[in-house]
Amino acid sequence: SYLEQLFSRLRKRGLVDSTRGPGGGYRLSRAADAIAVAEVISAVDETVDATRCKGLQNCHDSRACLTHQLWTDLSEQIHDFLGNITLAQVLNKRSQEVSKEVARRDYNGRRRGRGRINAPAM
Repeated sequence: SYLEQLFSRLRKRGLVDSTRGPGGGYRLSRAADAIAVAEVISAVDETVDATRCKGLQNCHDSRACLTHQLWTDLSEQIHDFLGNITLAQVLNKRSQEVSKEVARRDYNGRRRGRGRINAPAM
């Protein structure tokens, strides 16, 4: 039910298409390299607000605190950063990390097995 709510929001924002029936589900409505992470975050009503007051400027005795603008600027930087990263980039980076881990495990497994003599069981 929660995932359905999220996908409904993504669909309303035009990020995914849905197909009903057996074998149905959701798929990206555009190529992964055309969807920014910031779009997904915005579509599901999440924020990247680093302020404690959620941008209301009532941080300190109903006024903006001394560092309010600093945190607001950070929030904008984070949003800009995520706006320049696509889903394809996230997936490619993850794929590279997994490949490196598999290669490391394979290499270490071969090193541990090298030089062993496996005698037949009697």
